Amino acid sequence: MPTEDLLANGPGRERSDAARNRAKILKAAEELFAARPAADVTMEDIAKAAGVGRATLYRRYPDRSAIAVALLDEHERELQERLLTGPPPLGPGAPPAERLAAFYTAMIGLLARHAHLVLGTEVGHSRFTTGPYRLWRTHVRHLAEQANAKDPDALADILLAPLAAEVFLHQTGELGLSAEQIIDTLTELARRALA
Repeated sequence: MPTEDLLANGPGRERSDAARNRAKILKAAEELFAARPAADVTMEDIAKAAGVGRATLYRRYPDRSAIAVALLDEHERELQERLLTGPPPLGPGAPPAERLAAFYTAMIGLLARHAHLVLGTEVGHSRFTTGPYRLWRTHVRHLAEQANAKDPDALADILLAPLAAEVFLHQTGELGLSAEQIIDTLTELARRALA
């Protein structure tokens, strides 16, 4: 970054043109992800829709998964805050099964609003390497430990599997299940797994 940009913006601050490009990229990507399956959206599609060059796009985001993660970041940050410091049952203080059921409810709400973005972050193995997934896994593993589950490491991923965006979209789209039906079933799963 040129010295004048550092002086004008300060260290670690985003240049105004970079901020505009970021906003255009995220807006274009969100619209594309909402219009068609994330797997069908290419980086070239996003660059073209945003009106930026491919080099500009790749300089900030290495792949479409990184773009979807950036879009989801704000929504997931709010959920993380409630999970860590909010009132029970989602926040600390409730029994493990109740906390897991509340977590399932919150996550199904997130999926109902943003499944197309979540699907964009879950390209291949990337689902397991995102920061939010690691936090969700740590949380569920901790609940399993509190409930004295036999193998919390194995159980954590098993209990998170129903929250994959592909599963949610299959259940709501292909099978016609409502979010309430899914929540009711996951609540029962939470009670049985962590009773």
